[in-house]
This record gives sequence, structure tokens and C-alpha cells, in this order.
Amino acid sequence: MLALTSFLYRLYTGFLLVGGVVWASDLMLWLDVQLIDAEWLGIYLGVAVAGAFLHGPYGEKAGAIDILLGFVAMACWGWMAFNFQDWLVDFEGATPAKFVPAGIAILLMMEGLRKASGLPIAILVWVLILYGLFGHMIPGPLQAHYQRPVDFLMYIYSDTNAVPGLVLVIIAGMVLAFIVFGKLMEVSGATNFFTELAMSFMGHKRGGPAKVAVVGSSLFGSISSSPVGNIMSTGVVTIPLMKRTGFKPHYAAAIEAVASTGGQIAPPVMGATAFLMAEFLQIDYFDVVVAAVLPALFYYLCLFMQVDAVAVREGLKGVPKSELPRFWPVLRSGWAFILPLAVLIYLLFWQNSTPAFAALSAALVLLVFALVGGKMRTRDEWARFVFGGGSGMIPLVMIGAAAGVVVGVMNASGLGQSLSFILVDAGGSWGLLPMLAITAVLCIILGMGMPTTAIYVILATVLAPALTKMGMTQMAAHLFIFYFGVMSFLTPPVAVSSYVAAGLAKASMWRTGWIGMRLSSIAMLLPFVWAFDPALLLDGTPIAIGVVIATTTAAIFLISRGFVTLQEPEDRKEVAIGLGLVALAFAFGSSPIWLGPESWYAGAAGLVAIAACWLIPARHAPEMRQDAVKSPA
Repeated sequence: MLALTSFLYRLYTGFLLVGGVVWASDLMLWLDVQLIDAEWLGIYLGVAVAGAFLHGPYGEKAGAIDILLGFVAMACWGWMAFNFQDWLVDFEGATPAKFVPAGIAILLMMEGLRKASGLPIAILVWVLILYGLFGHMIPGPLQAHYQRPVDFLMYIYSDTNAVPGLVLVIIAGMVLAFIVFGKLMEVSGATNFFTELAMSFMGHKRGGPAKVAVVGSSLFGSISSSPVGNIMSTGVVTIPLMKRTGFKPHYAAAIEAVASTGGQIAPPVMGATAFLMAEFLQIDYFDVVVAAVLPALFYYLCLFMQVDAVAVREGLKGVPKSELPRFWPVLRSGWAFILPLAVLIYLLFWQNSTPAFAALSAALVLLVFALVGGKMRTRDEWARFVFGGGSGMIPLVMIGAAAGVVVGVMNASGLGQSLSFILVDAGGSWGLLPMLAITAVLCIILGMGMPTTAIYVILATVLAPALTKMGMTQMAAHLFIFYFGVMSFLTPPVAVSSYVAAGLAKASMWRTGWIGMRLSSIAMLLPFVWAFDPALLLDGTPIAIGVVIATTTAAIFLISRGFVTLQEPEDRKEVAIGLGLVALAFAFGSSPIWLGPESWYAGAAGLVAIAACWLIPARHAPEMRQDAVKSPA
């Protein structure tokens, strides 16, 4: 039985990766195989559900029941794919031949979701399904539109506004292409190259390994679709080095967690959410990336400055240069890993290629260089790539299906409109700022324990329309909710990134979670800035953009220093509080809602503050500890 389940799991995961590449690259058209999206998605989802049952079996090992349920799931979702075109012109309604397989398929898909993606998201989707079935019994503004249960099941099962819809199309195409590229980067050694490159560049500076974590995790995280995967790739190197140079274990873990999580908001991939956002807003992918550039840069600047301030306060030195890799040898040995990224960026932004084509082309270039360089020549490396990449697709496909359920319930029941009306009414009574604060808290709560893609789809459906009705631009609203949804990876009690990093550092999970929240707290102010001033999203005149860059940079420098000073002796707390207040004034000083459009003087004051704050660490910095760098033993 073990041999059979192992064979089936490899078969399923291999199909998810290889079959997905064939579909995403349009090879089926070359092979003259005519399938529309929903037909392919039915087959693809059925295989993913079967893989989820083997990935998370009911016993210690997968057995007959897991195999059988997987076969039933593939049959039921394959039934939808086989009959989809006929059902488009079938006016008989929801017959038993339709709704019985529909009910079984949805039930097994939800169980596969629980196994692959965890209980929290499964509970949330089940609540929405029950609301779609019985929400018409709820009085008041949350009352749902009535639909017969069989019609509701068929809508969720086979309508392109539900499970076989937009979200699953993007995940099975664009997202898969970047999963292939990212997995190939990992298997071929690109992760180690970026880490060593960052180490050679700044590992010797004060707090050097922590700064390496910031830079290395941002580089790899920008193409990775998982904060946890990013932590496990870069953290195994950076966390031990941070501990060795004097960082406390919970600080080392928190820094890596915050750095790796930031990859989800960093272009060009943004945890695959950039593609979803472009489809939701009906705009070019390039526009999403441009809008996200400054927030991502400021996020990492926030973290970098706090790391530097902690290193100054604690007197932490870097790793001796003699123990670090040298920059030029590292670059010469791994320059081939940079070229695929250049190809990706060139195709996306200069040739306006589709994201899937650009990612697969970059993956092909990387594969050629890897083969020439002696990589990807063993059976084990190919198994890690094909089966590992396919295994990584299982939770993403399940999340895409769950997101389709969410969208379908919102459309069928009218819940999205009801929630939007309630939130807009609250915002009209209290004002935009309290409304934003409530929305931020809701985003963090709803996002706890959920993957990035699912977070965005749910929040974009429920909360974004209310923010746009309050006067925010669509881009500002969608980036606001996405940003705070990602922050749920760092906020206790379900701080997934912090807890994973704490395991690597052998640190307290709770202490790591709270330190991670503190390190990311400055970054949490950024969405409020662009909510009032979209120039932070490069939406404005050059002068407005320059002003907001200057004032926000000043705020980051000052607040970073203020947070560290608050942990110093009592006589410096007044300085810290004063710096924090001044920084907040700079942060919002460029917004027309406060000073009007003629706010260039706020930018000038911000530049002066930048220069002044550099002097503050120098005055209060303790002497560098000579024993900060510990021996490897």
C-alpha cells in the first residue's frame, strides 16, 4: 500500500507541475487539444484534491480510504469538466445528475482544503457556504438572497463566477509559472547565491547578518510565493549568523520573519497577488507593480533602520571579513542566476509579455544555465523540482477553489453589497481615519493563519468596495487591505512567520511574535499615508511624489530611532517620544488633507530631519563590544 500511495502522490504532483506548464504555455493549442478554462480547471482541481488527501491522510500513512476519496473527487470534478459545454446550453435545470456530483465534489474539495491549507480557512469558507444556504433566514441588513439549495450548489460547482472562475484560472496559469521559476531557483542554488552575495557586501558591517537577512530575504521573497518558504530558505543561514554576532535568539527570528514576510508586498511577484489585483481592478500588471514599488522600498527601509539602531544600541559588530565570501568570486560563480531575473523583468516591463510567458521563459533560461553549470543533472534534483513544485501547488489550488467559493457566495447572496453598505455607513458617521483603523484590524483578524492569495481575495471582495466608496482610489484601497492582510503573518496570536522563524532560532514563539510586531509597526503606518496621499503609490505630480518621499523617509528615520530610544535609560524617553511625534508630523505632512497642496516646506523640513537624525545614534551609541562576535563553538 505504501508503494501505491507513494506512486499515486508522485503521479498527482507531477501532473500538477508538468500538466500545468503545458496548459500555461499554450502547448495544448499547438497539440490541437481544444479545452476551455473550466474544463481544464475541473480536471486540475480534481487531481489537486486527490493529492491533498494523500498529503494529509487520516491515519499515520495514506491508505485505501484516502486513495478512494481522491478517486471520487477526481470523478466528480471530472464530471463537471466533461459536461461543462453541454450544461451551458442545457435548460433542464439542476437535475440529480448535476447536483449530486456537485454536492460530493464541494464536500471533498472542502475536506481537501482543510488538509492542505489548515482549519481556519476551511472554517471560514464553511461559514460562508452555510450563509449562502440559510442566510435568507437572517433578518436585517445581512439577509441573503434566497436560492434553492440545488441551484446554489450548481452555481458554486460549475459557474465561472465561482470555483472554476478567475482566481483558479490565475493560480493554474500565472501563479504556477512563477512557482516553477521559484522552485527552479531554489533547487539550482540561487537562494544560496543571493544570500552569499548579500553576506559579501554587508556581512562585516554592524549588525551585518541581520542586514543580510533584510536584503537576501527581500531579493528571494520578491519571487517566492510563501513567507514560510522564504524563512526556511534564507533563515537557516542568517539566523545562526545573527545569533553568533550577538543578536538575541528572539530578535534574530523576528528580523528574519519580518524580512521574509515583506517579500509578499515586494514586486515583481508579490506572492502572486499582483496578478490577481490586476484582474480585479481590470488594469495592467505593470500598473500594480509600479504602485507597489515605494511601499516595498519603505517597508525594508523601516526594517533596515531598526536593525541598524538595535546594532548601535547593543554595540553589535559584523562577521570578520576573513570569514565572509568575497563579492567578486561569488558574483562570478553565480552571475547566471541574475540573467533569468533580467529576462523576467525585460519581458514583463519592456515587451509587455504575459506574466506566465515571462516567468516560463525566465525558467527556461535558468534551466539552460543550470545544466551548463553542472546543476539539474541528477535524478534527485529533478525529483525535488517536479514533485516538490507540484506538491507546492496543492495548497495553492485548494486556496484558489476556496476563493472561488467565497466570490460565488458573495455574488449569489448579496453579502458583499450588504457589508459594503454597513462599512460605508459607519465610515460616513465616524470619518475616514477611524474607518481605516477598523479596516486594518479586520484585515489582520481575517488574515490570521491564511495564505496570502486567499487573504487578498476575501478582503478585496468584502472590504475594498467600502474603502473606494469612502473616496480612496481603487489602487490605494486594494493595496491597503492586502498590506494589512500580509501583516497578519506577524501579529500574534497567529503569527505564522514569527513562529516558524522562532523554531529555527530555538526562541520563545511569543517573544518572537511581539518583537516581530514591534519591528513591523512602523511599516504599518505606511498604508495610512497613501490612503490620504496616493503620491506614495506614484500617483501624482513629480513635486507631490518628491515631497511624500522626503517626508516619509524622514519619518522612518526618526521613528526608528525613537523606538530604540524608548528601550534605553529613563532619561532618554522624552527624546524618543519627541522624535516619534515629530516623525508622525512629517509622515502626514505631505498629505493635502492636512496642509493643502502647497506642502513643499514639509518635504524640506523632512530633509533637514534626515540629516539631524543621523547624528543622534552617534551621540548615544555605546562603545562596540569586542566580544560580540562569538566563536563558532
